[in-house]
Amino acid sequence: MSKSKPAARLGVTVRCAIYTRKSTEEGLDQDFNSLDAQREAGEAYIASQAGEGWTPVLMRYDDGGFTGGNMERPALQRLQADIQAGKVDCVVVYKVDRLSRSLLDFAKLIETFEKYKVAFVSVTQQFNTANSMGRLVLNVLLSFAQFEREIISERGRRLRS
Repeated sequence: MSKSKPAARLGVTVRCAIYTRKSTEEGLDQDFNSLDAQREAGEAYIASQAGEGWTPVLMRYDDGGFTGGNMERPALQRLQADIQAGKVDCVVVYKVDRLSRSLLDFAKLIETFEKYKVAFVSVTQQFNTANSMGRLVLNVLLSFAQFEREIISERGRRLRS
């Protein structure tokens, strides 16, 4: 896995996008809801990394009422477009399952992050690809994702024969 941009060491700002998701719309009309709580946790984490040059981007990436079982979510699509446009250096989530509940989709997202040298941080799970331990954990997870893809492929071949 490639390392994230060494932006902070060069005195450059690390632009951090906070992605939030809640599966149902229940409670989203409240003044302070689950998406707000996730955002606050992400902002606090980014603030704790200010010495490394981390700063939150102004764009909100909030998917309220969308499942994590697929990637058909408007804010996630905007986030991916902004990553591809070079507007984001790091994606911060409250928990990994806020980004995706599908291991295969998660692996695809991480491939995109790697391609554009974007770090990934899960605030509550000590998961941060900006450091070597986080990249190791990610590689282990992606190994299991690859294993899952191979098992599915083998089952398909057995069913067809």
